[in-house]
Amino acid sequence: MAPMPHLTLVTNGDEESAEKVQVVGQNLASKLANPSPLAMGGFATSLLTVSLAMMGFRGVSNQTVFVGDLCFVACVALIISAQWEMVRGNTFSYTVLSAFGLFYGGYGAIMIPSLGIVDAFGGYTPEYYNSMGFFVLIWAVLNIFFLVASVAFNIVYICIFITIELCFTLEASSYFTRADGNARLSAALMKAAGVFGFLAGLLGFYATAHYLCQDVLPFNIPMGDTSRVVKRWKKVKNVV
Repeated sequence: MAPMPHLTLVTNGDEESAEKVQVVGQNLASKLANPSPLAMGGFATSLLTVSLAMMGFRGVSNQTVFVGDLCFVACVALIISAQWEMVRGNTFSYTVLSAFGLFYGGYGAIMIPSLGIVDAFGGYTPEYYNSMGFFVLIWAVLNIFFLVASVAFNIVYICIFITIELCFTLEASSYFTRADGNARLSAALMKAAGVFGFLAGLLGFYATAHYLCQDVLPFNIPMGDTSRVVKRWKKVKNVV
C-alpha cells in the first residue's frame, strides 16, 4: 500500500557494511511484486458483495453465500499480501491488511452453519444480535486508529477508512436495535451501513486500478497524496 523504504543497518559504526545492507535491501525491493492490487481487489470484491446483501439488493439479505469471498478471497488474499508488506518494511500496510484479513475470516466463520455459532445462542436471539453488535463495534474502534494513521498517506485511504467507520458503526447500531425488538429501524440502519460499505468497496477498486496502472501503464490514477503536507507539518512542528 505504501512505498517501501530502503533497508539500512549500521553495525559498530561500519559505514561500508551499512552500504552493503542498503544495496541488498534495494535489490530485494526490486524483486518483490507489489501486493497492493491483490489486497485491495480482495478487500473491495468481498465488501461490495456483502454490502449488496446488507442493502437488500434484488431481495438478497442472507450473506451465507459470501462465505467463500470472506474466508478465502478476502481473508487469504489480505493475509498473504500482509506478509509481503512486512518484508517490504511497511508497518501500516502490514497491520491494516492483517487486521482486515482476520476480520473478514472471522465474520465469514460466524456464517458457517456447521460451526454452530448461531445455534450456540439458540438461534437469532437478542443475545446473538447484541453479541454481533459488540463484535462489529469494537472493530469500529480499531478502525479509528487506522483512519488517523491514513492521514499521512492519501485522500483515497482516508475516505476508505471513513466509509468503513460509518459502515461498522451503523451495522453495530442495527444489531443493537434488532436486539431491542425494533426490526424496521434495524433494517434501515443495516441498509445505510451497506451503502457506506459499498462506497468503501468502490474506493477499494479505485485503489486497485491505481496500483495496476502504476505497474503496467504509462500513466497514474491520482490518489490525492497527503504525505507531503504531513511531512511539511512535522518540519514546522519540529522547528517550533
